[in-house]
Amino acid sequence: MLDLTQLMTYSVSLLIAAIVPGPGMAALVARSVAGGAVSGSCLLLGLILGDLIYLSFAVFGLALIAEHFDPLFQLVRWGAALYLGYLAWRFWFADHQQIVVGRPAQKRELLSAAVSGLTITLGNPKTIAFYLALVPLAIDLQSVSLGSWGLVLVPLTVVVLVAVGAVFIGAAVRIRYLLSSARAQQYLFRGAATVMLGAALSMLVR
Repeated sequence: MLDLTQLMTYSVSLLIAAIVPGPGMAALVARSVAGGAVSGSCLLLGLILGDLIYLSFAVFGLALIAEHFDPLFQLVRWGAALYLGYLAWRFWFADHQQIVVGRPAQKRELLSAAVSGLTITLGNPKTIAFYLALVPLAIDLQSVSLGSWGLVLVPLTVVVLVAVGAVFIGAAVRIRYLLSSARAQQYLFRGAATVMLGAALSMLVR
């Protein structure tokens, strides 16, 4: 059974990992600036879903199974790296987005945001290292039951990530007017593209 010390260690570690800038938060800020809080929230939903998938991998030992299917794992790794590279290209050459407050987001845009968030997380080396290398050090995975996973770890993970994501989304929405110029958006989008390209290259060289 998980004790309070393990849960606190896991929560603090996850909080720090989420706050440290990476491709996920870079995309979250860029999406929130361009599409507003609703679009950013959908991307955050995809990010969280990706985290929960890796959490499940760590808890149920699926990482060990992945080692026996190396060709499939390599295919997923290359696919995620290529997608991150594609997103980096899209952000780098993104056109100036006119900021229109109150414009309802289209369902296609929201779905695209959620899928992007999921793919970014699944291809993020930092996320992989956290759940498959650091989490086993913070939590005795042998003591995690199906109930403690579903009733404790999953809600705790969601709460921490929502709290951090909400801060990034709120900050991005508040500075939308400051980023209304073409030059400011170019700096933001190309910064996000650089972070994503770095993550993609990191996946390929590891």
